[in-house]
Amino acid sequence: MMITPLSVPPTDTEVDHWWAVLAAARTADLPGTPPPSRTEVAGALRVPSVRGRSVYWATEDAVASLVLFTDGVNDHTAFLDELTVRPDARRHGVGTALWARAREELLADGRTSVAAEVDLGGPGQAFAEAVGFENVLSMAWYVQDVREARWVQGAQAAKEGAGSPAPGYELHCWPGLVPDAWAQAVAVAHGAMEDAPMGELDQQIQTWTAERLHAAHRKILDRGGALTTVAAVTPDGEVAAYTELVLLDPAGPRALQYDTVVVPAHRGHGLGRAVKLRMLAEAATRHPDLRTIATSVADDNTPMLAVNAALGYRRERGVGYFQLTL
Repeated sequence: MMITPLSVPPTDTEVDHWWAVLAAARTADLPGTPPPSRTEVAGALRVPSVRGRSVYWATEDAVASLVLFTDGVNDHTAFLDELTVRPDARRHGVGTALWARAREELLADGRTSVAAEVDLGGPGQAFAEAVGFENVLSMAWYVQDVREARWVQGAQAAKEGAGSPAPGYELHCWPGLVPDAWAQAVAVAHGAMEDAPMGELDQQIQTWTAERLHAAHRKILDRGGALTTVAAVTPDGEVAAYTELVLLDPAGPRALQYDTVVVPAHRGHGLGRAVKLRMLAEAATRHPDLRTIATSVADDNTPMLAVNAALGYRRERGVGYFQLTL
């Protein structure tokens, strides 16, 4: 079996191969979810993570990638972003060989731990546990049907004034990059993520700046995706809450709800619900072919689970952040 690093940048043939492996695995393992598009796969391979050094390998029947963090606070750890084997090639040692290559890279780079997001109850969990990973943060994916939610949103808008936040706040919507004038305020608000459930995950929350925010958002756009941010702001310019919606492929049927943050001093005013409602309205207008919005939430993040339930999100599947100490 030959394990080959991808070219830099990957060729069209390499992208097509990677896409075919992921599509075959997604169709077999998660038949209810759309497979990644070629646009999504090509973007992820050709525009690397802003948080660290990305490494990619492929065999005839499988692919694997690592992100070796270089953000200053997580230089001891890494993320196994992909380790996928075609369904018809499993149980022949392909995944084990790729993991051995990835582990070799981790040790050579001085990493002491590595994490991966794994779907629960499937072949990925069985493989992860077999090589020594443990679930350190239980989560789940939740999905909102945009077409059904429009009816809910319309009724709420008629009753509550189009999802307006509490008195003293105003909603702002920014497609693409957050404007320079607001980037630092959004970065400061991101600090509220420090109290989000992290389980025993070895990764540390980064301190965000306007530059780091723009770099993360620019990566999404450079990969061919679409991004919208909705924020609730105070009269003095503080961002009290915000949410982000990302389409990894603007032509695709599914969007991802990235961070939804409410600053502690502004909690209890319905701002999380308000920014999500406004985001739903924006998504329906800007992306008329959009069918679902998916988001992952930790099992013990009770406030966000309650907000999502009120907005019609349904649980799709369990996932976990699995971690291995090297």
